[in-house]
Amino acid sequence: MKFGIHSYLPTRVSGQIVLLLMASLIASHALLTVFFLYHRHDEMHQFFPDQLASMMELIAANPVDRRADLVASINRAYPRLALALVPSPPAAAPPPASTDYAVEGFAHRMGPDYRVMALGSAPSPSPASGERIAVGLHDGQFVAAQLVPPPPLPWFGPGTITLIIVLISTPLLGVWAALALTGPLRRFASAAENFDPNGEIAPVPERGPQEVRVVARALNQMRERIKGLIDDRTRMLAAVSHDLRTPITRLRLRCEFIDDESTRAKMLGELAHMESMVESVLHFLRNRQTARQAVALDLATSLQAICDQFADSGREVGYHGPDHVVIRAHPEDLHRALTNLIDNAVFHGGKADVKLTLTEPTVTIAIADDGPGIPDTHKRAMFEPFVRGDAARGGNGKTGFGLGLSIARAVIEAHRGTLTLLDREPHGLVAQVILPQIEPETLH
Repeated sequence: MKFGIHSYLPTRVSGQIVLLLMASLIASHALLTVFFLYHRHDEMHQFFPDQLASMMELIAANPVDRRADLVASINRAYPRLALALVPSPPAAAPPPASTDYAVEGFAHRMGPDYRVMALGSAPSPSPASGERIAVGLHDGQFVAAQLVPPPPLPWFGPGTITLIIVLISTPLLGVWAALALTGPLRRFASAAENFDPNGEIAPVPERGPQEVRVVARALNQMRERIKGLIDDRTRMLAAVSHDLRTPITRLRLRCEFIDDESTRAKMLGELAHMESMVESVLHFLRNRQTARQAVALDLATSLQAICDQFADSGREVGYHGPDHVVIRAHPEDLHRALTNLIDNAVFHGGKADVKLTLTEPTVTIAIADDGPGIPDTHKRAMFEPFVRGDAARGGNGKTGFGLGLSIARAVIEAHRGTLTLLDREPHGLVAQVILPQIEPETLH
């Protein structure tokens, strides 16, 4: 059994958030510790005015004969102070305006028992050098020293480090949330939108936090159950429709023995109606199965042939468009879908105008009629199986089976196209079919 770092990481979203916050806190404390250690080491080599005052008090507390050794020791530890014993009062100089506040502040710190005199700037001051002063002790001796100003506060302080940690940890938490939460959610949404129970179902990857894996597993199981239910329904309808052919055939034979011509004709008509319904159901179910290999098809020639068939039977159907347009399709299925749409237009509008237009990289087929049309509230329902549009379209006494538009849409969507019902002015309906046009190089 292999173990990796992922074996020790939390599997839940809450645990990963806590781990990320703890890592941010540990990183911030580590940086702050390094900062304080570095500046503590640096401050050991600094000497501030308060410390200089303490040194002056220490020198004043020692006997006169030991002060020289003490000053020498201090100079070795802190050479920037440049301490020196002065036996007599040195010549004072007026302090510059820039250091007047520092000298007065140091004199206030020393108190009235000490006399503080400004001696001017050092001969070769460094950028960090300050005012040269002399401090008179209570026994009349003076100690000269360099008043080193405190270093400026560093910009890279604790507050800056805290701000940097916040600015780094917040985007990290956002990136983690985008990868661990929004990524799986996008995969779930894509799987739901592209779910086709009649095709192959690619399972959603079950990875990420435990909550995400549970949801992905549930989604995969739900899709499998839906596909199983639809497959069972399809097999049941196909079996029932297929088995109905036998009693219909027997009834048709029995009708031949009916003496009354009128009664026999009515019964044969009803049987033909039932047989047509069975054939429509079987064709609809066959079109829901896996698509076959498409071939190159001259769509313009196919539309002209369909329109000629309707015209030969006395229907008013006209074609307008180019003579040749090649697409990739299943000829038999597409022929039936377009025939259903034109037949609907003739049935409800008395005639049909078929127009083919090139709209690169697609082709558009518009089948228009002069019927009463369909209200917008009913158009979506017209594509559902076994939904008839007689009430919406003002039927003429004959009823269909409610499968024509369903079969047409299933076939057109299998060709990666779209079928839309649009209003026609001043009245009527337009069935608009958009199909992808074949690329020339795919013909070779």
